[in-house]
Amino acid sequence: MKTYEILYIVDPTSDEKVKEDVLKRIEATIKNDGGSIDTVDNWGKREFAYEINKLSEGDYTLITFTADPQSISELDRVCRINDAVVRHMITLRAEQPTA
Repeated sequence: MKTYEILYIVDPTSDEKVKEDVLKRIEATIKNDGGSIDTVDNWGKREFAYEINKLSEGDYTLITFTADPQSISELDRVCRINDAVVRHMITLRAEQPTA
């Protein structure tokens, strides 16, 4: 198991139910493959550096989780097919040195 982060952006015009559904779907995908959620950090609305799909801002959420590397492709697929997710990025967290 490795530690990952996913940062995803939801259309800011979406209602709270849609945002909750996206979060629940991502959490379910992580947990179904034996992973665990460490933290969920909602950053709120932020302005883009440039327009994406005619949007100038988005609602950002950062999730830190532990998962098997083979399950990342399924998480990526789930984010790609969800119309409410404008952009997403999954990264492997750097290992923290032990003292």
